[in-house]
Amino acid sequence: MRGLRQGFFASAIWRKHATDAATRFHAMLILALEGALARCSVALVKDGTLLAQALHEAPRGHPAALPPMAEQVLAEAGAAPASLDAIAVGVGPGGFTGLRTAIALAEGLAQALGKPVIGVTTGEALASEIPPAARVGQALWSVLDQRQGRVVLEIFPPGAALPEAPMILPLADLPDPAGPVLLVGDAAAPVAAALQARGFVARACPPALPSAGAVARVAGQRLAGVLPPRSAAPLYAEPPATTRPG
Repeated sequence: MRGLRQGFFASAIWRKHATDAATRFHAMLILALEGALARCSVALVKDGTLLAQALHEAPRGHPAALPPMAEQVLAEAGAAPASLDAIAVGVGPGGFTGLRTAIALAEGLAQALGKPVIGVTTGEALASEIPPAARVGQALWSVLDQRQGRVVLEIFPPGAALPEAPMILPLADLPDPAGPVLLVGDAAAPVAAALQARGFVARACPPALPSAGAVARVAGQRLAGVLPPRSAAPLYAEPPATTRPG
């Protein structure tokens, strides 16, 4: 896996095309599936507006809930599958079973309907729910509980819309942030405490878990060209797929 870092040039391009891309984004009807962590969800989003959603809270390993939830969401919104413009799916980091099932369902729907499938990382979905003004001058870390004192970390440098490559590492081996850090994800509180104990400025904030609605909104930006494409290739946290670079 290779992470993507957004530098000054990429940021300038992002700002330049944001207005034009918004028009295309607002024309899209997107069905999104999220099954990476302890909550699976399905959402239908159009014009940036949530039309319908379904949530299922459970321990990791709840893949059977996703197909009927997708049917429920489409029925509630009165949307035919053929009317979809794209299928979006959370690609992790996350648990093996939930990711595998969500991605297989997304790819199957996309193939059957002749629509694109768009990947969104867990960190991208979580970060999209933080207001841009709250991120000014601060890095954003997406941190997920990997058990046994370890976390999965996606780092968004200040001003970046894209994360660096995910890492799995012990709490004791967290990197030193260069400045203040906002933390999202289900391990935000313990990571904030660990960084604060080392003298860094760190603040945990919601959300703790990604939502399909957020996945759809990020996917809409990808469809519009605001963000670069991402495939549905999974980023598994169980079994570990990434480690901290040596």
